[in-house]
Order: sequence, then structure tokens, then C-alpha cells
Amino acid sequence: MRILHIIPRLNQGGAERLVLDICNELQERPDVQVRLLTFSEENAYPYLTESLDWKVVPASVHLSVWRKNELHITALQQAIEDFQPDIIHTHLFEAEIVSRSCFYPEARWFSHCHDNMKQFRNLTLSTLLHKELLTNAYEKHYLYQRYNANGGNTFIAISNDNAAYFRKVAAPFRVELLLNAINYKRFFCIRKPSEHTCLRLINTGSYTDNKNQQFLIQVAKYLKEMQVDFMLTLLGDGKNYANIAQQIKQYGLEQYVVQKGNVNNVEDYLSQADIYVHAALSEQFGLVLLEAMAAGLPVVTLDGKGNRDIIEEGKNGFMLYEENAEAFANKILEVWNNKELYASMSGFAQQFAKNYDIESYVNKLLKLYGKSIELQISKHIRLVYS
Repeated sequence: MRILHIIPRLNQGGAERLVLDICNELQERPDVQVRLLTFSEENAYPYLTESLDWKVVPASVHLSVWRKNELHITALQQAIEDFQPDIIHTHLFEAEIVSRSCFYPEARWFSHCHDNMKQFRNLTLSTLLHKELLTNAYEKHYLYQRYNANGGNTFIAISNDNAAYFRKVAAPFRVELLLNAINYKRFFCIRKPSEHTCLRLINTGSYTDNKNQQFLIQVAKYLKEMQVDFMLTLLGDGKNYANIAQQIKQYGLEQYVVQKGNVNNVEDYLSQADIYVHAALSEQFGLVLLEAMAAGLPVVTLDGKGNRDIIEEGKNGFMLYEENAEAFANKILEVWNNKELYASMSGFAQQFAKNYDIESYVNKLLKLYGKSIELQISKHIRLVYS
């Protein structure tokens, strides 16, 4: 089986990391040839691409409701034809638009739903009165035409919330639920009973409004007021980085909160932490939660909807349904101060995360690929004999 994965670029993010884990695992399988294709040379994960068949093919598409569409896909079309894939699996909306502008009905096409892509929302009366909504509707219409031209499409949803959204907006195309996965071996560590008194909290994610690091600063402020001995490590970068740094200084938290920026060795930081804290307002799945669990960290998180699939209350974590810094901090302390509860949650978290290892995930993914190919063969036979 020849499999082509397409993602715009390899910048820091959960979608990019998952694609690389998938490709690295696929290349270990017999009778599988996998190639990764991006539109840019940008690569935040050089240590994950060292052994991959990775090609950079510049391509872009600019759609316009009022003007002629601009398609720069000649090199991409040639790259697809040269590889002759059985499966084309795309990630993120840019790759969706650009790849489907090519024509290759010989392959079975898959769209990975890393988020609830807003462009797929169903039409309403307000759509015609709002420029962005009208543009989204046009892009959806364009994609539907391209899906049909290429022989159909299968959406891979990453959570139950994600699947419900696409089953509502992506008819008549197939939607398959396949919960995301991690490289369990990379993040697993043997945890020993803690002898230190300082509570070590950690969070990782891009500094965006949705990731909501500002809420964690409020939690840290409350813990300081309660005279808790703690340290919060923030991993990641983004537009709100400087603003968070200013808040840390404003509340006198310099000795309690440290920003490390983007790091390649997240697993090393997780192994040195005690509890993972997460404040994203919307989370379609939450790979970082599983990575933390694999390292044996109980999780305290806000409800991002998609992460409901991976939090078992009181077993591997706790979920809070409103932004209340005091309640969030007290839940952290509930876990930390009860050593029996902490040990139980730590052990359960690791066993839970093991169920989401990339090896078993790829087994399921290959079955989906095979199922799609079998359906296409069956459809072709019916057409021949009808």
C-alpha cells in the first residue's frame, strides 16, 4: 500500500506531531510505503523527520467568491502522480483546499479533522450577510465539488464531539471516529515516590487566547496567596507570550512561574513534574493530556469538550466546567495533598494512556484504509456488471 500524507508545514502543534508519529510508525510496517509531503520547508521537529521520506512541494490555492481562483498546484499534481498513492491523507484546512484542487481519483482520500473546521458549518440566513461566513460557504461548496471529482472522501474525527460535528455538516461523506494517539514509549517514565515538598505544575501549548494561559496565571496567583510551595512551568510560544510574561511580573510570580518557550524535549519536563494543568477553552482531543498521563501525571483541566473522551474523573484527572481559579487551585491541592490518591491517579493515568499508543492506532488506521479500498473495488464491480 502506498500512502501519502499531506500537511502544509511542520510547525509546532499537535496535528504536526501526530502526522510525524503516524508516518514514522507506518514506515515500520511491511508492504507499506509512506511519503510525507509539505508545502514549506519549515520544520520544528527535525528529530522526527530524520528517517522519513519527506518531500517539500510548494503549492497554494487562493479562492475568491468574486474573482477568479488562483491555483498554484502544478508541482503538487506531478508529485502525486509520480508517487502513485493508493491513499491520500490530508491534515489541516489549507492542505484540504490545496490537495483537493488536484485530480487523482485513483487514490482513496481521507481528511483528518484536527478541529471542527468552521468552513464546514451549514448554511443559515445570516451567511449571505456576513463576508467571512459567505467565504466559508464558498470554500465548502468548492471542496464538495473536488471531493466528488476525486471519487469521494472519508473524514477521520478525533473525538466524539468532533465526530458529531462532522456527521452534522459533512453529509453525504463518510465520517469515521478514530481517537488520536501518542508515542507512548517516548513519554513513559518510571515514577518514584516524591521526596520533595515543592508542587511542580506544568502546561504545554501555543500561547493563544484559546489555550488560556492567562487563567493559569490566576490559578498561580491564588496558590501564592495560599502560601503553597509550587512552581508552574509553561512550555510553548505564541502571540500572548509577552502578555503572560507581563502578568507574571505584575502579580510578583517570577519565583513561581517560568516560561521555557518551545522545546524539543517535552518528555524531560513532564518526567520532572507532578501534575499537568490545562486551561484550553476548546480542545478537540488533547494529545498533550495523554502525553502527560503517559509520564504518570494526574491532570486537572477545564472542559474543552473534546477532552471529555480522555478524562476519567478522579482516576486520571479532574475536569472543571467553569473558569474559577480558586476551585481549580483547590482541585490541584486535593490531588497533591492526598498521597494515596496521587499514587493511584498516577498509575491509572499511565495505564490509560497506554491504550492510545501510536502502534495500535496505526493498526486501526490501516484497517480504515483497507476498508475504503475494498468499498471502492466493490463499487467498481457493481458498475461494471450493472
